[in-house]
Amino acid sequence: MVREEMDRVVVVLVRARNPNNIGAVARAMHDFGFRHLRIVNEYAVPFESARSAVDASAVLAGAEVFASVGEAVADCTLVVGTTAVGERVLQHPLHALADAGGKIGSELAGEGRVAMLFGSEKTGLSNDELSYCHWLLTIPMEEQEEIRHPSMNLGQAVAVCLYELVRGRSAVAAGGADEVASAGEVERLTALLTEVLEATGYTKRHPANCDEGQVRRLVLRMGLTASDAPIWMGILRQVLWKVRGGGSDVEGKGVKTQLPSGNDS
Repeated sequence: MVREEMDRVVVVLVRARNPNNIGAVARAMHDFGFRHLRIVNEYAVPFESARSAVDASAVLAGAEVFASVGEAVADCTLVVGTTAVGERVLQHPLHALADAGGKIGSELAGEGRVAMLFGSEKTGLSNDELSYCHWLLTIPMEEQEEIRHPSMNLGQAVAVCLYELVRGRSAVAAGGADEVASAGEVERLTALLTEVLEATGYTKRHPANCDEGQVRRLVLRMGLTASDAPIWMGILRQVLWKVRGGGSDVEGKGVKTQLPSGNDS
């Protein structure tokens, strides 16, 4: 994996609480050559307490803090969530790490930017946080009877995932696919689609289908390209304008003037 591709990979820690775990993540990133760390937290993270970040001070110094997942991944074309699965009911495609590494490599070959989301040490990623993801990856582990479901330490999980990217990237051929829409474009389209659903009354008739996370996952499953996104935005704006009565009288008159007059004499 070349430097330019590594610089288009961002590691996003969501609600990470233990400074030492954050330090371990920074160290793994430094050791494998990745530099972009993003933190999503409701409170200030004590980076100075991350003593396990040996030789990774530059990664911590460059870490960015965001108030929400949406803001943290807005410039990314592929958002991948990590999960130990367990008893969770999944609403996304799930890939084992080996397969996921190849898919991420293909995205990087096409000039995309990839965000890898890791949840808190205790609860992982919530359903709302997962709704920002295009798909999920899991690290296969041996099932053990005495453990409800196996999971890895946060620093270990990040290290294993980054190693897989470095190990498998050389085998990924460059693709000629269209550039994928960024997460920011997906979010804007999600907001506009939600506005259309409200304006048409769909949300009142089918409230079970209109949860924000569900709408976002629906948009993600469309697999929008960067060139498709503004077209769909234009279509939805036109629908919204029409639903709200924009230009109805003018257009109605225009249609009438184009109809045949008939034999009224």
